[in-house]
Amino acid sequence: MSLSDFLQRAMSRWMRDGGPDDDIVISSRIRVARNIQGYPFPILQTDSHATEVIQLVEQAMSTMSVNQLGNYEMVRCRDLSPLDRQVLVEKHLISPDLAQQDKHGAVVLRDDELVSIMVNEEDHIRIQCILPGMRLKESWQLATSIDDALESKLTYAFHEKYGYLTACPTNVGTGIRASVMMHLPGLALSGSIQRLLSAVSQVGLAVRGIYGEGSESYGNLFQVSNQITLGETEEEIIDNLQSVVAQLIGHERNAREQLLQRNRVQLEDRVSRSFGILAYARRMDSRETLERLSDVRLGIDLGIIQGVSAGILKELMISTQPAFLQKYFNRELSASERDVRRAALIRERLRQDDTEVHG
Repeated sequence: MSLSDFLQRAMSRWMRDGGPDDDIVISSRIRVARNIQGYPFPILQTDSHATEVIQLVEQAMSTMSVNQLGNYEMVRCRDLSPLDRQVLVEKHLISPDLAQQDKHGAVVLRDDELVSIMVNEEDHIRIQCILPGMRLKESWQLATSIDDALESKLTYAFHEKYGYLTACPTNVGTGIRASVMMHLPGLALSGSIQRLLSAVSQVGLAVRGIYGEGSESYGNLFQVSNQITLGETEEEIIDNLQSVVAQLIGHERNAREQLLQRNRVQLEDRVSRSFGILAYARRMDSRETLERLSDVRLGIDLGIIQGVSAGILKELMISTQPAFLQKYFNRELSASERDVRRAALIRERLRQDDTEVHG
């Protein structure tokens, strides 16, 4: 299979498509946590409870009201290889925790993979909607329509005072987590990133790496999300996050402009060196790959690099991950082998763009 064929089949729509402010905002995600009344939370459930929960969700998803929202398929984790589960993690469709649930877990995927519904993760149901660019409100509209359809068939655990009940107290209330993945190289290069992210944390938002809680931030990629789910409506949570993200977008654009005006030669040199390394290197580890891709995407956005797709950052930040590489090359790879294959895949991807531009 050629790389272009593989990417066409393997990439979710949020990785391929564009969206508002997508030079800075990679994706917008809404995740809604729900539990079914009368069943223990997953951490306490028995095998029979877990099986019943999966069956209840599967039955609910088979109803017309849900099917009108798209074509869905349920996959049980036990039917996926560990490698396939890790690929879903790298595509941000399931969590690392669910990937470990080879006995009790399942995921419902929409055919375009903009929607995934995790079953028996930390909660019975976690509805996740990811759209490209700055589209938090659209993601919420999609998530709440699916939530309403499921709630018409299932009885959720709900308290009149506290709202939706969840396994983790920090999710009680609305059960919503809204997050935006941002590419902020201008702020990082200007030295103001830590000050701004610290200010974001002080207004009730969390800043994490690209795989969420517990992950490191590489390639100047950050996830900004709400921390409070109790005492605010879903709309207030989303509006607050959207307001802060809009400010970050403004600061990032200003930082990029200042870098061009004050340090253009140094910036062009940095971007060009990173492009040259990606185009010719024979070994690349994951961390350096993201850092070099960040520089190249910045160069594309600022017009320094021509003839390379702006979507290359999203594509390669996923396709160069360990499980994805092994899936593409159809064999288990050691860490050193992955570094060699990763560099080869990147060179091939860059040659594709060059061929398309120059015929």
